[in-house]
Amino acid sequence: MRQEMRVERAVYAVAPLAAALAHIGPAATWLPGLRRRRFPRLAGLGSPGHAALTFDDGPDPVSTPRFLDVLDGLGVRATFFVLGENAARHPAVAGELVRRGHELAVHGWSHDRPWWPSPARDVRELLRAVALVGEVAGRVPRWYRPPYGILTSGRWAAARRAGLRPVLWTAWGKDWRHDATPASVRATVAADLGGGGTILLHDTDHASAPGCWRAALGALPDIVRDCREAGLAVGPLGEHGMSGSAVASVPLATGGTTGAAGTEPFRSPAPGKP
Repeated sequence: MRQEMRVERAVYAVAPLAAALAHIGPAATWLPGLRRRRFPRLAGLGSPGHAALTFDDGPDPVSTPRFLDVLDGLGVRATFFVLGENAARHPAVAGELVRRGHELAVHGWSHDRPWWPSPARDVRELLRAVALVGEVAGRVPRWYRPPYGILTSGRWAAARRAGLRPVLWTAWGKDWRHDATPASVRATVAADLGGGGTILLHDTDHASAPGCWRAALGALPDIVRDCREAGLAVGPLGEHGMSGSAVASVPLATGGTTGAAGTEPFRSPAPGKP
C-alpha cells in the first residue's frame, strides 16, 4: 500500500511537468538551425530564385502607410501578418493593404505570450482573427505566424482547425530592438538570407521598442536592392513556390545557410558602404 501511494504521488508530481512540456515542446522550432534542417517549409523556404518579404504586427495608421508608399516605389508586393485586434481597430489601413495588392496573413488576435496552455482560447482567438482577415481580404487567408514565432501544441492545433499553414522565417532584421538602425537591419537580414528565404520585418512598433519601425523602413530599399542584385525576385508568400498542405513539413536535404536548392546565401555590403 505504501509503495502504491509513493507511485501515485510521483505520478501527480510529474503530470504537470509532462503537460507543460507537451504544451511548449513544439516551440523548439523557433531555433533557426533546427527549423532550417528539419522543417524547411515552416522556415519559409521556397523557390530558390525568390525571396518572400513579410511584415508582422500591423496594421498601424502611422507607420504602415509609409511602408506601403516605399513598397509602391520599389514595385514590390509583400505578405502582411496582421493582428486581428489591430485590423479591427484600423480597418481602413487593413483595407489599404489589400487595395495596393498585398497579401494578408494571420498573426493571431493579440500579441500575447503563450506560456500557459489554453487550447480553447487558442482556437477561439485564431478563428476570430481568420474571420476578420478573410472579410477584409475578400478571401480566406492561407498563412499563420504566431506572435514571437512561438508555436505551442495549442497553436499548432488551432492552425490546423483554421486551415492555416504556419510559416516562420529564415532571416529577420531584429528591427524590433531599441538600438536598431537601417544599416543594422540590412546587415542582419543579409547574414541569413539565401535563395528561397523568407524575410521578417515589422511595419509597426506595436510590440517593439517605440519608433523602431523607422529602422526597417530605412533599410527596406537596400534589402530589396540586395535581393535583386543577387538575382532574387522579391514578393509575397503566395508567389514563393511553397506548395503543400497546411501545417505540413518535410525534412531538408541540405543544411547550413543555403537556400531551398542549396544556393549560397548572399551578403550585402558592410554597413555604411554603397
